[in-house]
Amino acid sequence: MRIAILEDEKPLANELESNLVHAGHTCIWFNSGQKLINQLLHDTFDVLLLDWNVPDVTGFHVVNWVKQNMEKRPPMLILTSRAEEEDIVAALQAGADDYLVKPPVPAVLLARIEAVCRRTYPEPPADGMESYGDYVFDIRMEKLSLRGENIQVTAKEFGLALMLFRNLHRTLSRTYIFEALWGGNPDLMTRTLDAHVSKVRTKLGLRAVNGYRLVPAYAYGYRLETVV
Repeated sequence: MRIAILEDEKPLANELESNLVHAGHTCIWFNSGQKLINQLLHDTFDVLLLDWNVPDVTGFHVVNWVKQNMEKRPPMLILTSRAEEEDIVAALQAGADDYLVKPPVPAVLLARIEAVCRRTYPEPPADGMESYGDYVFDIRMEKLSLRGENIQVTAKEFGLALMLFRNLHRTLSRTYIFEALWGGNPDLMTRTLDAHVSKVRTKLGLRAVNGYRLVPAYAYGYRLETVV
């Protein structure tokens, strides 16, 4: 998972990041709520871990901003030193998906993140077969078919297509896609990604007749939509 950490205390932020990275997650740290909001305008995160009190824009403010501005919002966990019952209720009623008291026990933090992710991002079928309309993905064999006809794709094209279908109607940033598939963010990111998107759109026939369309989001990334 790609996780944004809003925390103005650098030692705690470093500890959180270390634990999450060790568990296999990618983390980006923000010491300002406004910086995080600015990043959300052109980048994608799977989870937001938000300190309640930061100097400029609070975690609560970020929760409200996400609710008002993001159609497909990521799960949000409030992290704070407040532990009173009314504070917990206020955080959950404001729209947070969970609440953790500082400093969180690493195992509990990971378990809470995994729990909210299970609710937000369904687990793939156990048999390794995923169907989206007439498209069928064989995850184990990395094979893809449309109405029973095999589509010849490379491993990267298969991964990109599967990511887009698993995130229907969710706009994914270029950085998010590139990090997930290539593991980095080189200078050639835009050209490489655009070339793969073009091939996936063409090979899969992502157009209205097949029930889907792949659309660019200006200065952000791409979104796969169903066409009724």
